[in-house]
Amino acid sequence: MEQVITIKEMRAVIVSFRQKGETIGFVPTMGFLHEGHCSLIREAARACDRVVVSIFVNPLQFGPGEDFVRYPRDLKGDFEKCLSAGAHLLFLPETREIIGENSGAFIRMDRIMDILCGASRPGHFQGVATMVLKLLNIVQPDYLFLGAKDFQQTVILKKMVRDFFMPVRVEVMPTVRESDGLAMSSRNSYLNPEERKSAVALYRAMKKGKEVFLKGERKASVIKPLMENEIRKESAARIDYIEMVSPETLVPLDDIQRDAVILVAVWIGKTRLIDNLKLS
Repeated sequence: MEQVITIKEMRAVIVSFRQKGETIGFVPTMGFLHEGHCSLIREAARACDRVVVSIFVNPLQFGPGEDFVRYPRDLKGDFEKCLSAGAHLLFLPETREIIGENSGAFIRMDRIMDILCGASRPGHFQGVATMVLKLLNIVQPDYLFLGAKDFQQTVILKKMVRDFFMPVRVEVMPTVRESDGLAMSSRNSYLNPEERKSAVALYRAMKKGKEVFLKGERKASVIKPLMENEIRKESAARIDYIEMVSPETLVPLDDIQRDAVILVAVWIGKTRLIDNLKLS
């Protein structure tokens, strides 16, 4: 597996792939990789001739007082995981080149960036979409592989690709979970042992909501309080939001007569966790 740092190096390697007629799969990450990331890399390796993984802790998506400085990093471990999962190229861009000194260009989408996690983290999705657009323009992949855990993010990035007529196919892969149901996340490393036990409440609440839905209940106003009660059993938990939304538009649904997604964001101590579960 080759490592490159500069945009010039990356473009030269991509040209060599293209000259051989090889398809390119791309997995953008912020590092501190876990099995969820590795599953994306393996799927990209299965579907494409070449797999590019980027590792860049993106300062554009962190707000004031958020965890940019303490965000977990493990480049040596990440390298081994990428290699084992089948990546061919690791892109490690430097901040001064990929962002620049005075970059004022951003991707902005009204409403869809300002609800749910966007309401709690203003500017977050603008930073995410801007960086992913930069990376897509550099790597120019055929496929972009994303994890379903960050559901709102996947909807925004699919819309960006569609609205800007970008020649890349977006593949959203299922959330990878721990044995007790907790969605794998780099931020799980922030949890102490007691908080780690409490964090399972997110999955437990979503399963409760889905169970009631499958029994015939279609009113979100009935399902949500049952989920809230499940989470509030944990003293360390503080609910940011629980919503049932359209999977295409993220519009909240009360009368669920078609496919929907449960979205939850919960603070466990000082750590904010998100998760989702589909309702069909």
